[in-house]
Amino acid sequence: MIRRPRSPLVFALVSALAFALAAGGVQAQLRTIAPDAKRGVMSHVQAMTVEIDGKRVQLAAGAQIRDARNLIVVPTAIPPGALVKYQLNDAGQLYRAWILSPSEAAQPDPKK
Repeated sequence: MIRRPRSPLVFALVSALAFALAAGGVQAQLRTIAPDAKRGVMSHVQAMTVEIDGKRVQLAAGAQIRDARNLIVVPTAIPPGALVKYQLNDAGQLYRAWILSPSEAAQPDPKK
């Protein structure tokens, strides 16, 4: 059986893909939640509206909601009564939210 030598380009692409997959696994476990984010309980209400601690809040344009694996999720994928850390913009709209993992939920909020 005659094997052709692999092209350096193919080797570079395969190596880059392997690195990206490995880094993606590590990146999904490490994330930074904004230190000024507030803690609350969030549920999806309808369309671009969520409820945080019993108060209805509109989602800002470009709002990001991240699950416990740090993946962006659509509002309808928010589990009812999810414990989150969130940020509001100047207009009082939800700008960023992080659904907390059990270990993150167990940690106390930093004292200000």
